[in-house]
Order: sequence, then structure tokens, then C-alpha cells
Amino acid sequence: MRIAILTGGGDAPGLNATIRAIVRRAEEYGWEVIGIRWGWKGMLDGEYISLEYDEIEEIIREGGTILGTSRVNPLKRKDGLEKIKENFKKLRIDALIAIGGNDTLSVAKELHKMGLPVIGVPKTIDFDLTTTEYTIGFHTAVHVATEALDRIVTTAKSHGRIFVVEVMGRYSGWIALYAGVAAGAHYIAIPEAPLNVDEIIKVIENRWKKGKNYAIIVIAEGVRIKGHYKEEVIDEFGNVKVGGVAEILAKIIKEKTGIETRHIVLGHLVRGGTPVALDRFISTQYGYLAVELIKEKMFGKMPAIVNGKLTAVPIEDGIKGLRKVNGNLYEFAKSFFV
Repeated sequence: MRIAILTGGGDAPGLNATIRAIVRRAEEYGWEVIGIRWGWKGMLDGEYISLEYDEIEEIIREGGTILGTSRVNPLKRKDGLEKIKENFKKLRIDALIAIGGNDTLSVAKELHKMGLPVIGVPKTIDFDLTTTEYTIGFHTAVHVATEALDRIVTTAKSHGRIFVVEVMGRYSGWIALYAGVAAGAHYIAIPEAPLNVDEIIKVIENRWKKGKNYAIIVIAEGVRIKGHYKEEVIDEFGNVKVGGVAEILAKIIKEKTGIETRHIVLGHLVRGGTPVALDRFISTQYGYLAVELIKEKMFGKMPAIVNGKLTAVPIEDGIKGLRKVNGNLYEFAKSFFV
């Protein structure tokens, strides 16, 4: 038995823990494991490396992915899926485990429809996959963002400034919401709710009246600011490339209040570094279950946490729609905007 692993889309802390768990469990069954390089690009090009547990045992504590990743979409390549099917045969792959988010898993779904033996594993720091209550990388991203916000507060207080901090979140504001609440931010802007500049200005003015001459505003990169739309750039999966909203909002705030306002973009910082324990633990569970699904020939499925329990769900169900921050949860967060 020869199984292959690939990691696609943005990197996330916990990917290496998943790879490690897959290799460990597969070797217990006497299976050979190869790692496809650079995501779906590697499946198109046939580029891979051999994986053995003794050589990768220590990667559980490393961020990123030892396999490399890309945002190449085989569905946009001429005969892309057929090329992958050919490489299944050339590389003697008996089963493929694709670790990724909506984009990566959308390709896995199509390959499964073609009859290829594919298993998915849910990964995204944005936490926007439906069905599963856990996605690889989210908790580390929140931890890193929270720590960064804690550090920014000390500078904001020392200089009497406003800081607008941009975090990742193209379509959903989970990182902004969790980190913002955890760090005691004074306002959180997310894509799910229209940006209310007047509300932000009111919060700032009230703070200055109380003598609290500093403020931290957290904004997700996917927030749209009325009257400040940039030309849209679309990637191969149809996603709009976002970012730069913190700078725009900081200028608006300074114009309206006259208070020194700076912007900071955490960006890819929240993806990097050592994964937190929860990301390591559940990523390991996901890798273990992925191999078990192959053993049971339950292709077209992916590990998931549902009602707090580890289970398997169809890939197709896991990528239906996007998990959004609901109104009640955002209203809860807004009660601390003071």
C-alpha cells in the first residue's frame, strides 16, 4: 500500500503534526508514505519526497508544512484532473490525503467524483469550514494575534495613540472576533457586519472623555469600507485578494478625531511559529483518523469534530458554504466596545 499526502492553500500551524501522525499510523500497517511537494502543483508535476517516521518525528512542534504548499488550482488547468489521474498511476498511489481548506478540498471532492481514492483533512486558520467545529491552525492564529495585541496596547497607552490592527479573515471574522475579545480591544470590525465608522468614533471620543487616551481597533482584512474599494484581483480559486483596510481606516479616524492613529498589519505573522497544544493534539487525531478511513476504504470523507466528538463527514458536506460569525456572537462582542 502506498499513500500520498499533500498540503494546499495557505500554510497553518499544525500541518506538520498531521503529516507526522499519518506517517506514524501508516507505518504501523506496513504502508509506504510519500509527500507531494507544493500542493496540487506537485500532483500535476509528479514531484514528491519519501516520508519515514524516524526522519520526521520532531516536526510536531514546527509551524508551516515540510511539504510546501501552493494555490495552484487543477480545475483551472487544461486537463488538470486527468493529469492528476495519470500521476496516480505513475506514482503508484493507492490513496491520497489532501489537507486544506475550501479550495484544496473542492479539488479533492472532484477527484473523488472521478472515482479516485481521496481523503480530506480540514485546515484553515480562518475557521470558515462548515460541519467541523475545529480546523487546523485557527487556535494558534488566535493565540499569536492576541499576544500581538497585548504588546500593542502597551505602546498605545505610552504614546496616547489609536492603533488599527488588521488580521486575516477574507470572508469571516473569527480571528478578529476571538483575538479582539481576548485582548480587550475597544472595537472589532468583521466582514459579516457593515462597518460603522460613526460608532468607532463615538467609542474613541468616549474613551478620551474618560481620560483613557488610547484605543485598539481590530479589523479583519476582508472588511469593506464604503467609498474605498480597490480594483479586485482574483486568484485561481475565485477568491478576491484583500488587505490594506487598516491603513484606510486609520486615516479616516485621524481625519475625524485629530488623534494620532497608526495601523499595523499582522498578516502572515499569525500563520507562523510554533503551534499551540490544541492544534497539535487535534491535528494528530485528524491524521490518525485519515489513515483509518483509508483502511476502511471510506474515501470521499474527512475527519471532523462534531458535537465535540471526532468523526468523519463527506468532504462535499464539509465545504458547503462558509462558516460565518453570527449576529448574536457579534452583539456579545460589541457589549465590550467601550
